[in-house]
Amino acid sequence: MNSIATGDFPYIHGFSADEQSRLMRQARMFESTLFSHIDYGGATRLLEVGCGVGAQTEILLRRFPELHVTGVDRSPTQLAAAERNLGATAWCESRYTLRQADATDLPFAERSFDAAYLCWVLEHMPSPARVLSEVRRVLSPGATVYVTEVLNSSFFLDPYSPNLLRYWMAFNDHQYDSGGDPFVGAKLGNLLLAGGYRDVQTEVKNVHLDNRQPGRRKQMIEFWQELLLSAADQLIAAGKTDIPTVEGMRSELQAVRNDPNAVFFFAFVQARATVY
Repeated sequence: MNSIATGDFPYIHGFSADEQSRLMRQARMFESTLFSHIDYGGATRLLEVGCGVGAQTEILLRRFPELHVTGVDRSPTQLAAAERNLGATAWCESRYTLRQADATDLPFAERSFDAAYLCWVLEHMPSPARVLSEVRRVLSPGATVYVTEVLNSSFFLDPYSPNLLRYWMAFNDHQYDSGGDPFVGAKLGNLLLAGGYRDVQTEVKNVHLDNRQPGRRKQMIEFWQELLLSAADQLIAAGKTDIPTVEGMRSELQAVRNDPNAVFFFAFVQARATVY
């Protein structure tokens, strides 16, 4: 979920082995929601921008047997993890290429690909418009692109958890101050139109868990705690939050996880567009 320099760059979740494992589990948890309307039928050469540890790459190759995926990422640490993950998966063999590359200056000729995929990437980019323009440059006419992005203002958790909400705002402030955009999902339509794409469509997707799915609700809250805590050291070091708030958030999440009437809600936006 990153796009390059000669080394790793600031990333709100870090590059630890635990974080790389979380990204793999995240991809599986959201797969059914993310891919419910994605169709790459007819495409054979797909560019994945911000391939990270290869979590989404594996899903793309499994769901679309005709695809060869070229994954680019800014982080050599993530690319090394992607090579390990994909190399250990039989159906991925010979069907992917990984390259360290800057998403705003892709090392490919025009019309090199007939499809593109970006997921949880633009939220980390200082210039999402420039990224989308560069992606369009390397796509052939008729190519389809799917972009999925966060809308962090949609997050809701019940019972009310004041420390968690304070931490969540600090999390978003830090990402924004670091050049990212935790609300970029709502802007995808405008960004794609400005980037020269056509047939732009957007869909708001959500994860809404209550007493109808108690097991999945508990799993999601546990995952969400892991996601939040992955940024705790950075936020404390930046003066965005403090240890009492982090510990208060832990206690609140424990209480919510055990509450028989807890509610979890989070929405994000998926866009589809075409190149002419």
